[in-house]
Amino acid sequence: MLALFNIEQWLSSGGLLLLAAIVFAESGLLIGFFLPGDSLLFIAGFLSSNAGGNVLPGLPLVSGVVTISAIVGDQVGYIFGKRIGPALFDRPKSRLFNPQHVVRAHEFFEKYGAKTIVIARFVPLVRTFAPIVAGIGTMKYRTFVIYNVAGGLLWGVGVTSLGYFLGEIDAVKNNIEIAILVIVFVSILPMAFEVIRHRRNAAKATNR
Repeated sequence: MLALFNIEQWLSSGGLLLLAAIVFAESGLLIGFFLPGDSLLFIAGFLSSNAGGNVLPGLPLVSGVVTISAIVGDQVGYIFGKRIGPALFDRPKSRLFNPQHVVRAHEFFEKYGAKTIVIARFVPLVRTFAPIVAGIGTMKYRTFVIYNVAGGLLWGVGVTSLGYFLGEIDAVKNNIEIAILVIVFVSILPMAFEVIRHRRNAAKATNR
């Protein structure tokens, strides 16, 4: 497994506290976009199973910690966007921040509306910046909370449960590193499709 993102080792050492911190950072901190969200949840679910050695407590507790951390993280992101506002779009590019990520999240938001808060849970990068864009925009706080809770539940319970139950299959258990790569690949597909679509539309507009 890649040394930088040896998720199994991370969780074996840091337990639920580290799991909660990473999920919160990816959802609520501007620099959390580089953290391994979906693969982290999958491995957390796996490590809470018999096949994973019960390194983490049972699935209900693990999925509960993930869900709460994700919901709280998005709440912080929304408040951050509300206070910082459009200035984020004008910030210079740096190693830790690329304003283009905010632009993509904004385009995603324009296309899907309030549902973006739920859909973004399953899309890297957009997951980090969607609540910030919601705070910048005119989405009512009550509406945001409803979609935030729904998205947090679907993501927190869904992906950890996937890791828990698929991890019981020998083919997955014995090839957990490949399973992680598959999860990462699947998670970036929506973003890749959006980038390709955006470039095609831009090319068509240029050729007119």
